[in-house]
Amino acid sequence: MPGLNGRPVVFGEVLFDCFEDGSAVLGGAPFNVAWHLAGFGLDPLFVSRIGSDEHGERVLSTMGEWGMDVAAVQRDAVHPTGSVQVALVDGQPEYRILPDQAYDYIGVEGAVAAMRAAAPALLYHGSLIARSRGSRQALEALRAERPATFVDINLRAPWWTPEGVDGLLRGARWIKLNEGELAQLAAGASAPAEDARRLCGRYGCDLLIVTQGEDGGFFVGAPGQGRIPAAAVPAFVDSVGAGDAFSAVTILGLLRGWTLVDTLERAARFAARICGIRGATTRERGLYDESLRAWESAG
Repeated sequence: MPGLNGRPVVFGEVLFDCFEDGSAVLGGAPFNVAWHLAGFGLDPLFVSRIGSDEHGERVLSTMGEWGMDVAAVQRDAVHPTGSVQVALVDGQPEYRILPDQAYDYIGVEGAVAAMRAAAPALLYHGSLIARSRGSRQALEALRAERPATFVDINLRAPWWTPEGVDGLLRGARWIKLNEGELAQLAAGASAPAEDARRLCGRYGCDLLIVTQGEDGGFFVGAPGQGRIPAAAVPAFVDSVGAGDAFSAVTILGLLRGWTLVDTLERAARFAARICGIRGATTRERGLYDESLRAWESAG
């Protein structure tokens, strides 16, 4: 499939995943996606908002050290930089997401101006960022610019409604969600593949991707339908951010013009590698370089 020209624009939350052992890892699904895209040598524009606090300064310094553009990260003098309490239960993360974080108040004018200047190839966003009126208005303004949109569903109770998610999915070109989220949106109507086809038809998207953890996943859409093979995790640590890693490589494939089969297989393998580290991101550039070399040699 042909590649896309322009920069990927990633809109949404940046926050700290705070674990039970006292460690705090910089994250947030959109931030993780932007981080991985930068690791692969792209130049994502990350649009978000941080507090005027120590955590906010850490966000900026970490992005700068990784070579990420901070121009579209807004500052908030009232609300704190986002944080989430993470508990691991049988290796699976459970989240306690706090209200009224800086990322809930992304300004409309700054976000639109930043995206226009970026000449976007696509706009990526999740569903959590639409929980608040302020950032939801900024997102609606960005989508009104009519970029090709990749929507990554992350259903986090109590921060979503079926009506709200319905609005996010309308007009999306690409949709990604996991099997549990598919069941919630489809109300368990039938088998997962049938639910996915019905959802894809309802929103008229080009591609709907359903991830199934260690079982891989599947896709439906304009290219037809097919399986995403499972990828082995040699030394499992946790699955925090695995879905974000998958999304990042899927976007990389869209930009580079990889075949859909290659794109989704590579996305699954990279997500499996992220399951071998603590948290959602890594500063080990070798992980990205090694993956790129393998993919480029494969053609």
